[in-house]
Amino acid sequence: MDDDKPVLEQMTDAVSSAATATTEAAKTVVKKVRKAAKKVVKKVAPKKAKKAKKTAKKAAKKSAKKSKKAAKKVNKRAAKKTAKKTKKKKAKKSKR
Repeated sequence: MDDDKPVLEQMTDAVSSAATATTEAAKTVVKKVRKAAKKVVKKVAPKKAKKAKKTAKKAAKKSAKKSKKAAKKVNKRAAKKTAKKTKKKKAKKSKR
């Protein structure tokens, strides 16, 4: 300790230097963690992208199948309705 400076001033200097040191240390740690996280993301992200593509393809296939089935059902129903209508018309004509 310096005898020229008052004790209070020496203590404040010590505390402030300790605070700056801890903030610098924290900053360096954060930088290192960010770098590590970026590396991990680079490794993991392509795998997730591949999975997303696969699921998107599967979903597209499923929806295509459903739309085809729905179209078939609509066509069948329409055919049945027209058949019923023609039967009714024929029945009416035959009654006359």
